[in-house]
Amino acid sequence: MAKDLFNRYIWLVDTIYRSGKITLDDINQKWVQNDISEGNLIPKRTFHNHRKEIEDMFDINIECNKSTYEYYIENKEDMERGGVRRWLINAFAVNNMLNESHKLKQRILFEDIPSGQQYLTTIIEAMRDGLKMKMRYQGFWMDKDAEFEIQPYFVKVFKQRWYVIGLSDKLRIYALDRIQQLTSTTQKFKMPTNFDPEAYFLDCYGIILGDKSVAETVKIKITSGQANYLRALPLHHSQKEIESTQEHSIFTFHIKPTFDFRQELLSLGDNVEVLLPLSFRNQFESVVSSMNKKYQ
Repeated sequence: MAKDLFNRYIWLVDTIYRSGKITLDDINQKWVQNDISEGNLIPKRTFHNHRKEIEDMFDINIECNKSTYEYYIENKEDMERGGVRRWLINAFAVNNMLNESHKLKQRILFEDIPSGQQYLTTIIEAMRDGLKMKMRYQGFWMDKDAEFEIQPYFVKVFKQRWYVIGLSDKLRIYALDRIQQLTSTTQKFKMPTNFDPEAYFLDCYGIILGDKSVAETVKIKITSGQANYLRALPLHHSQKEIESTQEHSIFTFHIKPTFDFRQELLSLGDNVEVLLPLSFRNQFESVVSSMNKKYQ
């Protein structure tokens, strides 16, 4: 049910966003064509409840023109500028359009997102209301599951997986698809006012913090053809191209040289060479040497 609610909110935001202005009757005409509607209209009271939840969760205001009874997104420009509101549109708009276009379903292929997405609404509501959560969890390296309480600070998506970062015995990162059970409690918590979720991962490539490492300058040399992909989709916000020739380009990053960043660079194969720092370069040399032995 929580997952269905989340999809309803996304559908409403996307439908109103794409329409510009739209009446509730027109919204319902589109709604009944969607699989998740099960052929039922959205009651007026339910619609207004959804509007309130969308505003509370995502700071997206769905307003009404009293003279035409048309609904529109008040802060549309803010939503288009970035952050979670832009993610809502980019990540789910195609999926919603696909649900309305049944004949195209076999012609558009998606990457599968693990089932942990079902917990998103519950987590976001707990974050909004400042409520602790009771979680039963089994990580990949745990022999059995464990049950404990967390204070949900924020959520992050990386490589098609959702994570919640929360305080238990200390601040930890939990993959949503490894959660066995999750419920909100009635116990309140206060997130520190000076805590900045974006700064928490500022020097990281993905979801690995690398507590024992510090951010440093990583320099790589990459073939000219592969360089085009990095220009189009930078690996990190600190990425800079400092040299470019017909044969190669050199990029630098101010980043923690963590395992996940190393794996991403290794995926580029012989198109990339790590130049600095030497310790990071030596790691690559060791991995490449080990791989070479397996194929001799």
